[in-house]
Amino acid sequence: MIKRIHHVGVVVQSLQSAFTFWRDVLGLPLMREAELPDQGVRAALLACGPCEIELLELTASDTGVARFLASRGERLHHLCFESDDVGRELHRFLSTGVELIDARPRKGLAGPIAFVHPRSCFGILVEMATPIDHAPLLAAPLAVTTVHGMIEDVRAATSLYGDLFNLKLGLYHPDWSFAQLAIAGVTLHLSSATRTSGKPGLSGLRLMAADLGAFAARFDERGVAYRRGAFGLALGSAATHGVPLIIGQPQTQEVRA
Repeated sequence: MIKRIHHVGVVVQSLQSAFTFWRDVLGLPLMREAELPDQGVRAALLACGPCEIELLELTASDTGVARFLASRGERLHHLCFESDDVGRELHRFLSTGVELIDARPRKGLAGPIAFVHPRSCFGILVEMATPIDHAPLLAAPLAVTTVHGMIEDVRAATSLYGDLFNLKLGLYHPDWSFAQLAIAGVTLHLSSATRTSGKPGLSGLRLMAADLGAFAARFDERGVAYRRGAFGLALGSAATHGVPLIIGQPQTQEVRA
């Protein structure tokens, strides 16, 4: 059974440099960190409310992650769903013709993992993970509420993500220019890449803060550039190591599952 969004992966040039923003400025606590030689990365998971942020630093130059960084730079890389049995999910996916990167589970920072090919998920790289330890998430001053993605066919993707990953449809536009799906309190907001001239893939995060003013003051003190608006605080990719980020306060339109 798919339980929740476990984490969102971000490829960065340097873990230590990324820690300066994600851990030190935002205050997200480090859950675990390790080198994963078969993936050619050193990875770190930071708690962020109901899920985690995974930072990935290259340790090898001949991997898919290395090619991704070379072609697209620091940015959101993948979306990971937690399952109670990754092996069973792979068997289920194969029976429906889903194209897999991993035919069997392998070791990841979150536990046994496997990747679904982006071609089967409308351009978004999806990971599955079964955590081997169930330590509670550390308390964090921010919580992921929305993961934004751009795909070419919102209606078809909505159906597929519901079937494969147990996401529930919430808001959507009648012309399917966007749709919101949710699981365990986190929303996946899919927008039409065709209408926005964007490239398919993950495109941004929305985080929730109990005290928005405290974060504005922290950004001012640290010299972090941001824009303030009715939506909250918007940070560009230069400040966040490639992740367009909005920090807001609780809003009634957030979809809940």
